[in-house]
Amino acid sequence: GVATLAVAASRLGLRTALGAAFGEDMYGDYLWSTLVDDEAIDLTMSRRWAGWHSPVTVSLSYDQDRAMITHAHEPPQPEDRTPTMPPAKAAFADLARDRPAWVDGAVADGTLVFADVGWDATDQWDAAALRSRLEGCHAFVPNALEAMTYTRTDSPGAALERIRDWVPLAVVTGGSSGSYAADAETGETAWAPALSVPALDPTGAGDVFLAALVAGTLREWPILQRLRFANLCAALSVRDFGGALAAPGWAAICDWWEAVEPGSWLARDYAFLEDVLGTVEHRTYGRAVATIGFVGTRHDHPRHDPAQPRTRDFRIAPSGE
Repeated sequence: GVATLAVAASRLGLRTALGAAFGEDMYGDYLWSTLVDDEAIDLTMSRRWAGWHSPVTVSLSYDQDRAMITHAHEPPQPEDRTPTMPPAKAAFADLARDRPAWVDGAVADGTLVFADVGWDATDQWDAAALRSRLEGCHAFVPNALEAMTYTRTDSPGAALERIRDWVPLAVVTGGSSGSYAADAETGETAWAPALSVPALDPTGAGDVFLAALVAGTLREWPILQRLRFANLCAALSVRDFGGALAAPGWAAICDWWEAVEPGSWLARDYAFLEDVLGTVEHRTYGRAVATIGFVGTRHDHPRHDPAQPRTRDFRIAPSGE
């Protein structure tokens, strides 16, 4: 999930750093090189651990939904649980269990922290504890079921009315029913419908939505425009198999826009893309295949010279580090 978020953010032009644990095995090698060489993601905050195998997740897609089965051991914990975080305009924090120590520093530095929690395996759904963990965060982006369960409501709209008081930007994703948002800074509320596309695999669509929401927020787009863009990117991602490598780049968005029928509601709602697409790089990215090939031709991607400093737009760190 966190790799999907990082890849999607990078493909949308955000200079992205990721903090995560990697095993020193063949799969760890493949993941590391794919993220660094192919996707231009800064892994300075990440660590590799000898003797710890990389987790493996099987994503099962069926009935327009998905389930995941993961084989993993907890990664070794470093003595210093508070890594040095690079300056960033935005960051993602997983607040499912605890509030990572780095969040306080990020908030103090003016970083916009986007938070999510995922499914509460304890079945406690403690809203008061969650609100405490969200203190100072800019955005909270749960899916509809999580939002309704935490708020004890029976609709995404009702859940949004509760959580809009928790953070400046509250967003509830509803899959095929669209997305809902309330922006306390502008006073805007919005709903944007989902897009109908041939869906092959919904894995990672929520992570792609979040990356697009971050990108739109950093561009200071109106909330409705951000929701429409996030819905579009999520929809484009389900047309391909896989999670991270199904994330669309600007070239895929441009191809979709060129195929939109003039005069349609899509042409009206997404007219803002006409100006945006002229200001971004239309790079084509690789897609997932049924079997990972560890030997073969890799698609070209410009490599970053580590001797040259980079200003990051976005960074990600899991709750464990």
